[in-house]
Amino acid sequence: MVGTRAVVAAVTRTDAGDGPAVTAPVAGPATAAGAGLGGAARQGFANLVGVGIAAVAGFGLNIVITRGWSVREAGMFFAAASAFMIASSAARLGTDVGTVYFVSRYRTLDQRDRIRGTVLVGLVPVLVVGALLALVGWLAAPALAELTMPEAGPGAVTALRILLAFVPLAALTDYALAACRGFGQMRPLLTVERLGRTLVQFVAVAVAAWLGLSATSALPLAWAVPYLLAAAVALAWLGRLVRRAERQVARPVPAGELAGPFWRFTGPRGLSSLAAIIVQRLDIVLLSALRGPADAAVYTAATRFLALGQLSSVALAGSVQHRMAAAFARDDRAEARQLYQAATGWLVLLSWPAYLVFAAFAGPMLALFGAGYGAGRRVVVLLALTMLVATGCGMVDMVLNMAGRTAWTFYNAMAGTAVNVLTNVALIPVYGIVGAALAWTASILVTNLVPLAQLWWSLRLHPFGRGTRTAMALATAAFGLPLGLASLLGASAPLLALVAAVGAGAYLAGAWRWRTALHLDALRALRRGRNRSGPAPAAQS
Repeated sequence: MVGTRAVVAAVTRTDAGDGPAVTAPVAGPATAAGAGLGGAARQGFANLVGVGIAAVAGFGLNIVITRGWSVREAGMFFAAASAFMIASSAARLGTDVGTVYFVSRYRTLDQRDRIRGTVLVGLVPVLVVGALLALVGWLAAPALAELTMPEAGPGAVTALRILLAFVPLAALTDYALAACRGFGQMRPLLTVERLGRTLVQFVAVAVAAWLGLSATSALPLAWAVPYLLAAAVALAWLGRLVRRAERQVARPVPAGELAGPFWRFTGPRGLSSLAAIIVQRLDIVLLSALRGPADAAVYTAATRFLALGQLSSVALAGSVQHRMAAAFARDDRAEARQLYQAATGWLVLLSWPAYLVFAAFAGPMLALFGAGYGAGRRVVVLLALTMLVATGCGMVDMVLNMAGRTAWTFYNAMAGTAVNVLTNVALIPVYGIVGAALAWTASILVTNLVPLAQLWWSLRLHPFGRGTRTAMALATAAFGLPLGLASLLGASAPLLALVAAVGAGAYLAGAWRWRTALHLDALRALRRGRNRSGPAPAAQS
């Protein structure tokens, strides 16, 4: 798609919901809905490649850990790493969403004098809170280890202290890379996080495993030190983008004047982000506390397949998020609808085959982690089928956030967290890893179906366009029905592989046949050096 220069007029409006009052350009007749679709496809494809490499490296990293150390040691490390993830998410305070939202809007509205202040409003609290959490974690490590890893011994305290010391760096990295996305820049995320940190982390942990080093000190250090390098590069990159954006700015708006709108938007999202990571990681910690590190290790290995399936969602969210924010800033509901439906179609097209294959090949894939991990098969099947529902809803949370409904996402996240915690506590002692999977299933359904209904009720937006329906039908016909029937009939792994290969051929042929309905023609933007339909300041759309 070729971008068009629109006739715009500035009008003041207040978003319905929780967003701040803004001066929004209203596009004239020349603006076409979906002007950013080609750019979203181009960036989404590039991001998908980067995320794919990172996901494979991350998956390989878990295999190295499970094969390099005992099941008990691996479970101890996974529980400590989950505590690190929860703490770093708390330190971000939701600013990774807030900075994308506001930087994108200020660029779209040509209010570049507000960008530096907005970045500082989020950056300083992230650094301060991250440092405080690291200090508290260091002091509380013995109590935390006793509570969550009673069977792991004194080494768990050392692992926790090492990992939690890097919480400020991890939070700063995520914040800086999110701010870069607000500038429409995906290269920092791809280079620093998807490729750089993940690959360095993989190599460092592999060397520690090869040398037979300790799981309580060497492994956490090898895993965490790459965050130091990533933080330095990400902050330098962000500084360069900020300086470039304000070259023609006479006087930047002071950060203090921007703090109110920023934190009114971002505050609820901070709690929502924390709730989301708790849902993803608390079950591992609870399994370690209630059933022991071995169960935590098996469950972590089983759920790592979800990370591979989610790579398409991560890639597409990164390319669509700032465009969605710009569309809502222009009050262009048609643009937002087309982005949401096209992105959901792409998400289903990419992720449903992966989840269906994971469900069919759960046993052989778990064998990659070594002996003792086969008990996670039912977990893989249950969560893979649940993720079909979640991806079919599209990126509902992101759309609500970019529409300014962060309070809604907060309430949704709190509800999902409450469901997750209560069902985990009730089911893990009785059913172990299957109980944890059932708890996660319940929270996934709550945090996807509820916001789906909210989007339709408040904005009349839904993800079920022609592309989404086509992708669902293709995945079901090519993979779901054949693999499901073969599995029920007890087919061997080679026969399942043959069925999957035939299905893949039919799937690719079907995607090509219905490429227009699936919006795959937007990928033609890959052949252009620069796609002019991305987010543009003021008078461009």
